[in-house]
Amino acid sequence: MTSTKKTNINKVTFNISSDLKKDLLTLKNELKVSLNTIYNNALKEYVKKQELKKWEQGAIKASQNKDYLKKCRSIGNSGVEIYEY
Repeated sequence: MTSTKKTNINKVTFNISSDLKKDLLTLKNELKVSLNTIYNNALKEYVKKQELKKWEQGAIKASQNKDYLKKCRSIGNSGVEIYEY
């Protein structure tokens, strides 16, 4: 028996410029996909990009925090094996 995941779908309305819409319609026809597919893919990529930015900002903050770096060195020099997943 296979399990299928149900996805909740929400309708979203937003405004874009006429020029952008024209470009999207051209792209849609070239790729032979729906506007829905283009919009969903673009939004997924945008969310991924923003999430990556948050991680990068966190890494920068951590690398500038002297107490955090001191603790990291302490753990690294403790002889305990650290595994990455």
